[in-house]
Amino acid sequence: MYRVDRKLSVGFEYNPLAGEVNPLMNYMIQEETDRMPLINFGTSSDRIGTPKGPQAYYVTFAKTIQSRVVPYLSINYSEFEKGLNFPFGANIFLDKNWVLLPMHDGRKSHLLMTYRTERSSVSFMLIWMKHPGISLSWNF
Repeated sequence: MYRVDRKLSVGFEYNPLAGEVNPLMNYMIQEETDRMPLINFGTSSDRIGTPKGPQAYYVTFAKTIQSRVVPYLSINYSEFEKGLNFPFGANIFLDKNWVLLPMHDGRKSHLLMTYRTERSSVSFMLIWMKHPGISLSWNF
């Protein structure tokens, strides 16, 4: 991902098992305030459980609770399903580097444990609560 400015990030994701590269984009419509949630618009691959190719487009709402828990709800348009689904979950900040993310992607549930640094992250995943996986990310 490349941060164009404070609100816009663009990039790509590479999935070696599917042999594809997909565009990524996130735009912060509204920053979180004491009274209002963060509102974010974006696109990414419609990946988990779908065939190669489809994109997803989403609007996500997130609001911090007690400084360490950030639940979210998304309205997601899936090109694969040709319709809407409603992902939700919560980022639980265990410390400055470790984040636990129980989530439901609108189809099935997953669990991610991510170790973050300033410029990279590694996520250990339990897809559909039964298949292990790993994701590596870095920014430039």
